[in-house]
Amino acid sequence: MSAPTHTPPPSAHRGGVDIRLPWWALALPVLAFVTLLVLILDPAEAHAATADPAITRLLEHVQQLMAR
Repeated sequence: MSAPTHTPPPSAHRGGVDIRLPWWALALPVLAFVTLLVLILDPAEAHAATADPAITRLLEHVQQLMAR
């Protein structure tokens, strides 16, 4: 008579815990990196006070980078 065998859960076969990150856990560091990269590439535009809103300028830079 054979004895029943015990099979481990599927995650034990891979040798670790299955962890999933939310989408923003990757999007926020990428956004910060792109923002700093834009400031490094064009330091003349990185002054503190401007007549244009900063968000508008940032979106224009992102749009220009994506158009390339």
